[in-house]
Amino acid sequence: VEFGAGRFDLTDGLSLDVNKVTVRGAGPDKTVLSFKGQLGAGEGLLVTSDDVVLRGFAVEDSKGDGIKSKGADRIVYKDIRVEWTGGPKESNGAYGVYPVSSSHILIDGVTVKGASDAGIYVGQSEQIIVRNSFVSHNVAGIEIENSNHADVFGNTATKNTGGILVFDLPNLPRMGGGGVRVYGNKVFANDTPNFAPKGNIVATVPKGTGVLVMANDGVHVFDNDLTDHATANVIIMSYRQSYEDKGYNPYPRHVVVSGNR
Repeated sequence: VEFGAGRFDLTDGLSLDVNKVTVRGAGPDKTVLSFKGQLGAGEGLLVTSDDVVLRGFAVEDSKGDGIKSKGADRIVYKDIRVEWTGGPKESNGAYGVYPVSSSHILIDGVTVKGASDAGIYVGQSEQIIVRNSFVSHNVAGIEIENSNHADVFGNTATKNTGGILVFDLPNLPRMGGGGVRVYGNKVFANDTPNFAPKGNIVATVPKGTGVLVMANDGVHVFDNDLTDHATANVIIMSYRQSYEDKGYNPYPRHVVVSGNR
């Protein structure tokens, strides 16, 4: 499915539930799907099928998440831009690019600006690569949550509240995240005041956080450039709120931070 160059003004969200489809635009600055006039809540684009490639277009000003894929295995996000053009606002959608409950995910060359939770979020998934992407003016730039076997490398995270977050939360269908490598990233000047809605877990992330690891098992943070953070370049912490999930471990385990600058 190919979109030419131009701006497409949409009043409703789009969905894809057919396997083995490529959705391609002329480039993230040339093909723009604008949801500024979206009448209902929800995503700009929702994908629920396998073997999908999304490449070369932008999603702007969706009421909810920019692009969400759920239960979509072997999905590729390539040269995608998601942006809320009015800047950081609590009313912006929570997630820019949001694959969840999936395996074999590639996010490559993605730009996200203005998400009120996380620019690039991968949750409850496994076999993940997030690379060569740019995130700014989000609450969390990149977030890996309750997921296993993720490599996050070659990205730039700046002007977010927090740059890169890796953590586990209780009471979710998939628990026990870990095996995450965060390396070769440029994480600097994450100094945007936290604009997440109250009650959201990332609403507690302090302005000026570089990399945050919480309640995860087996995380290696290495060979990153980290600078100009008012709180800390790296935070390793336990989950500090109350919970009733008896299978949840709130402590970080087997975390290595080495060879960063």
